[in-house]
Amino acid sequence: EEYEQLRFPNATKVFVNGVWVGIHPDPKELVREVQATRRANIISSEVSLVRDIRDREFKIFSDAGRVMRPLFAVETGEHPDNKDRKGQLFLTKDMVTRLHSTHQAEIKEGPEVDESEKFGWQDLLKRGVVELLDAEEEETAMICMTPEDLADYRLQKDGHEVQANPDATMNSRLKTKMNPGTHTYTHCEIHPSMILGICASIIPFPDHNQVC
Repeated sequence: EEYEQLRFPNATKVFVNGVWVGIHPDPKELVREVQATRRANIISSEVSLVRDIRDREFKIFSDAGRVMRPLFAVETGEHPDNKDRKGQLFLTKDMVTRLHSTHQAEIKEGPEVDESEKFGWQDLLKRGVVELLDAEEEETAMICMTPEDLADYRLQKDGHEVQANPDATMNSRLKTKMNPGTHTYTHCEIHPSMILGICASIIPFPDHNQVC
């Protein structure tokens, strides 16, 4: 479990469930390839990928007991073929239409809907549109609050001035100003309330505690 640091000064240690399995000379490429395999459903969507740049470590976790929450995946544009989609959700209008069609079909036909025509949550996970992040991987992610904020971010990166919402009211959500220093977003909240988790979001009032 030792290696010559002078011989490999830029190498990154690779850990799997806390066990050191080796080193890699190009961690950026390694992380990109492993993320691509997770989004292609080659490895489980519940596997966590954590790159610690400062400590030069890449940690892969697949053990039990990790609390995870869903987030929309955002194209970072690191792959040459996807640079034109940088800052866009993997979720497309066609997928939203298929989700809506499946929902309407289930309402009309019930459980007798043809399985080949269904498009649901598991399909979003298998296509890498939605990713499950645990607390440790979330620390390495840059999360945008809403898809609308993500669109404003793309406009700002293209050099356009982002205008304030003229239809905003006193009851509208308070939007923070875009940080010009933000390099890129990696994920986007499905809904701002889910930042607390799904279970916490279904509590109607603070004093409605299911534990009591």
